Amino acid sequence: MVPALHTFRRLSRGLIGSLAAVALAFTSLVAFSGASQAAAQGPCDIYAAGGTPCVAAHSTTRALFASYNGPLYQVRRASDSTSRNIGVRSAAGVADAAAQDSFCAGTVCTITRIYDQTGSSGNTLVYQGPGGTGGADTAATATTEPVTVGGQKAYALYINPGNSYFANGSGVPTGSSPEGAYMITSGSHVNKSCCFDYGNTETDHHADGNGAMDAINFGTECWFGGCGGTGPWVQADLENGLFTGGSAAWNPNQVSETSHFVTAMLKNNGTTRMAIKGANAQLGSLTQLYSGSLPSGYNPMHKQGAIILGSGGDCCQTNKNASAGTFYEGAMVKGYPSDATDAAVQANIAAAGYATTTPFTPGARVSLQATTSCCTTDYLRHDTSDDKVAIGAVTSGSSSTDKADATWIVRPGLANGNCVSFEAANASGRYLRHYAFELHLNPSDGTTQFAADATFCPQPGNSGTGYSLQSINYPAKYIRHYASTAYIASNGGTNAWDATSLWHEDTSWLAATPWN
Repeated sequence: MVPALHTFRRLSRGLIGSLAAVALAFTSLVAFSGASQAAAQGPCDIYAAGGTPCVAAHSTTRALFASYNGPLYQVRRASDSTSRNIGVRSAAGVADAAAQDSFCAGTVCTITRIYDQTGSSGNTLVYQGPGGTGGADTAATATTEPVTVGGQKAYALYINPGNSYFANGSGVPTGSSPEGAYMITSGSHVNKSCCFDYGNTETDHHADGNGAMDAINFGTECWFGGCGGTGPWVQADLENGLFTGGSAAWNPNQVSETSHFVTAMLKNNGTTRMAIKGANAQLGSLTQLYSGSLPSGYNPMHKQGAIILGSGGDCCQTNKNASAGTFYEGAMVKGYPSDATDAAVQANIAAAGYATTTPFTPGARVSLQATTSCCTTDYLRHDTSDDKVAIGAVTSGSSSTDKADATWIVRPGLANGNCVSFEAANASGRYLRHYAFELHLNPSDGTTQFAADATFCPQPGNSGTGYSLQSINYPAKYIRHYASTAYIASNGGTNAWDATSLWHEDTSWLAATPWN
């Protein structure tokens, strides 16, 4: 919905507050007319002007206040266990990725803390594991996903199963007090395991009953069944359930949020109602996925005021978290934000200029080189004698046919334009697709099934090197070479090519200079 129309329909509910928030939205857009320029205001300035100030603000990519000039997060390098804070390049600016690159050169770094930009040390997120807040989890690798914000390099907090963060909480709403929250996450890195959350959680790491949590959830987990679409979805983790609306029944207004950058919002007045919103964080307005009553048994709420990121509230003291997701930025606010304030925050986010750094640009040519030690001279290629796809050695001395067979043209994903499809460079109209989990080169038949089978989402390499190519309709499966043949494979399963041995290496590819 257009923010202006969205506001004017609510004039009778508070003319002055709505007009102020609309003015903030336009200020945000003007301030970011050049996305590389520092923000005149951040999301937390917008929330404050709307009467719902931030009580916690976290990001690994940018400042969320116009005046913020402190540390965003802390990295620790494996070589000597030394830590360093990574701040912004300038007040209200983007993270100083160059400082991280210099500090982490030649070794592995993990993100051990994400600082609260409101200044509350009690809300600084620390990893849930030995040396952190305690528990079984570990800190996320710091360099897995580079991005750009306003054209400047930054790093995401890329959470895999076994990574999560927690803060005891200070000044965060408790009991039935109203609260709002947003985060920017990714529709390209999700799973269906519990629970990729950001928001209010229990202080004791236990499931303490209905309403003990008030957190945004994002993933493909369908808690109550009957879900529509393939996800991922923005949901509310209120403890003892992930809710798409005001009941355990599926909310038909829910939609899958598949953009690489996704804005997810949740607000809850603690006694009668909540709202869930989502959007492409790079452009466009928010979609209101739900606005209505709280689920039965959750009125009033019993929030405890701790903060979780990357897991459910009862996780990580004795068991490892199973969820996956990406976090770029997020905040929690005191009070129930107006729709106009939500719209102004989304305008600020879209104008910030989040973008990926990837070689998989539509129209580009690429050759996909294996990274497993056995096969580093091999490339993903199609066979001229049949329609199957395999890996094979290609060198500068190879024939022109072999070089062309190992070259792919990147196309917008046939099933999702945010992902990609691979057209053979020397077989126009024929695409890489899986069938019975084996890869083939086939012409498109125009069906939705073919489109899904031929669409892959590039992810940071599962081994930490290169890229992994995730099947859009089987998110746990990635393009893998196994016994020289190409498949989509999961890390463990009933098929021989799902073997866990070398899975991370076999599913990681270098985007090499095209042979043709």
